[in-house]
Amino acid sequence: MTFNPYVPRPIDLPTAVPLTAGADLSELDEAKIFAAPDDPADWPAWRDRLTRWRIEARARLGYDGSHYAEIAGDCFTVCLAWLWDESLYDAERGVFTVDAFLDAAERDFGGFDGVVLWHAYPVIGLDDRNQFDYYRQVPELPEVVRTFQARGVRVFIDYNPWDVGTRRAQRPDADEVAALVGWLGVDGVFLDTLKEGAGELRKTLDAARPGIVLEGESRVPLARIADHAMSWAQWFADSPVPGVLRAKWFERRHVLHHTRRWHRSHLDELHSAWLNGVGVLVWESVFGVWVGWNERDRAVLAAMRRVQRSHPAWLRAEDWTPLADHVAGTEVYASRWQHDKTPLWTVVNRGGAYDGPWLVTEEHPGQHWYELTTGTELTATPAGPGRVAIGGALPAGGIAAVLATAEELTLPRYAPADGDPNFPARSAVRRPAPVVRSGHLPAGMRAVDGGRRELLVRHRQRETGLYGEAPYVDEWKPLPPRLHQPVTLHRTVHLGRFGIAEREVSVAEYAEFVRATGYRPIRPERWPWADGGMSGPAEAPATHVELADARAYAAWAGLRLPTEDEWQVAAELGLLRRAELLNWNLTESEHTDGRTRFVILKGGAAYRADGSDWYLDGGPQPPEVSVKLLTLGAGLTRSESIGFRCAVDL
Repeated sequence: MTFNPYVPRPIDLPTAVPLTAGADLSELDEAKIFAAPDDPADWPAWRDRLTRWRIEARARLGYDGSHYAEIAGDCFTVCLAWLWDESLYDAERGVFTVDAFLDAAERDFGGFDGVVLWHAYPVIGLDDRNQFDYYRQVPELPEVVRTFQARGVRVFIDYNPWDVGTRRAQRPDADEVAALVGWLGVDGVFLDTLKEGAGELRKTLDAARPGIVLEGESRVPLARIADHAMSWAQWFADSPVPGVLRAKWFERRHVLHHTRRWHRSHLDELHSAWLNGVGVLVWESVFGVWVGWNERDRAVLAAMRRVQRSHPAWLRAEDWTPLADHVAGTEVYASRWQHDKTPLWTVVNRGGAYDGPWLVTEEHPGQHWYELTTGTELTATPAGPGRVAIGGALPAGGIAAVLATAEELTLPRYAPADGDPNFPARSAVRRPAPVVRSGHLPAGMRAVDGGRRELLVRHRQRETGLYGEAPYVDEWKPLPPRLHQPVTLHRTVHLGRFGIAEREVSVAEYAEFVRATGYRPIRPERWPWADGGMSGPAEAPATHVELADARAYAAWAGLRLPTEDEWQVAAELGLLRRAELLNWNLTESEHTDGRTRFVILKGGAAYRADGSDWYLDGGPQPPEVSVKLLTLGAGLTRSESIGFRCAVDL
């Protein structure tokens, strides 16, 4: 089957609502978005059908929304953050920087209500550690969670049901997840690749602590809205006239988070979220690939956040009228929310720069009209008997929030939400390899002549990319064969003459370095060298070292690590010996884009996790294969599957 990845799949499209009398509305149960009719004359009938569907669907299910009473507050904006994002973890000092992370979020987005601490993928599969190990081996993580919560930010962990090929825990997954929730004190669980986590997981979490949120990655089944208080609206395509999110219409307290991870404009997601009273997912670094938000979208979200914080009760009110009080002939649309007898309209401009009425509604003598995102008072203009028009200037793609109240308010003033809509590109910058020159070829090394080389590099097309490039841009859900397919990269490199060790640094050699220097890493976790070194044969490869540990050895020995290109050239010339057990070799290839650090591994390893394409590559690999490894903190990069060898400039 072929498909165009730049247009929504049929499953992503909005669902038309039958407007004929007596139509069977149960066909709407699996919709993502209820498509709105193009003709405003059909909107009243459309709203009537939506109301009827909601009543009938709730009756069919015997719906009980009591779970929502256990959920504290709203959670409109959630950030999915790589646990080792450089804005959250200082790798040089080995410490988390939660306050700095949240300060930047306030500045750039108006703050977050929640954060998903993403932990294992795309590194899991490097060795036999399972998904739970990648949380449990971070000793200060409970304190990190408490620091977020002290700032009013809810914390979610990630559950990967596809992790079936690493070491098995002694308990079922549901018990492991509940134990993590208890240890960390988190607020919820994100269900990677799942629509729902019903049955045993829900039951186990409820027994551990009431009020734990489950949030699936895709369209939540209607029957699970009762016990899944949140869900992703991932790759939900809207209709030309903005439609209604099925899950939100069914349960006003259900919070969806719009997301299209590879898109460079998030305006469609923001508009749908604003009109539906739901949230968005901020995901700027997708598994090591920078996909940051542009200035305009950040400004729009920050404006939304001000109202979500000040008027959350309106956005979950039962009295919600989509496509309310429309001004004919415009691309300005509004939802009306009535709470405590006070109306609030969320307004979006789906067209270009506009100056005119946003809505025409009933006149309420003595009321004041305020635009809440900018803090300005509006003027009501007569628009016929008992009717007034409310509006003003709105930038292209802009939003507004109109409040009608008898109170006189003094509001803080803000500029209209606008800004540069262009993608804020970042480059993954290579840390230069040190020049370590020797006048002779050290023992155990082989010399390689310098010059221009044309290298063919092979890698698997994962969501990480290879060198910081985005593997998918403005695409809807990438699917095989484009996802996980083998791809090639042609690299033209210019190398100086160098020497490279035939074999990896051994256990005995690394232990001698530790004894001679007293070297200790900043984070000692998973570093077995302090008390006599590793067990096993002295000539076996030294493992359980991360990049800083390997560099420290090389500097002590008057050497350096080879680059990935030097490693490949030497291996293709047949100059390298591989010891058993086979392990990936670190290379001098560290890159950072200021948010994610990574290094290129070469050579393959004895270990391979089977059972899922989401695992890191394993097993023996030919010289041309490269694997991008996101570097972790707290010593978690150290693995029995990673060793290194040295090189020198000649």
